[in-house]
Amino acid sequence: MKSTQKSMNKWSELLVGLIFLVVAVLAWVYNAWSFGDAAILFLKGGIIWGVIILGLIFVLLGISDLKN
Repeated sequence: MKSTQKSMNKWSELLVGLIFLVVAVLAWVYNAWSFGDAAILFLKGGIIWGVIILGLIFVLLGISDLKN
């Protein structure tokens, strides 16, 4: 009985996630309230921060390897 409840929970999470994705894509496609412009600006900023964090991780891994 417990596994059935957990299985239903997985399906409900999947359904909610798909609903969020569909709503986000439709808002981007139809450019409702300029969400597409805001999303692109957010992604541009996110890419820069991602590159900075990735660089820091590689530097820290390199320093860690030098100690060994």
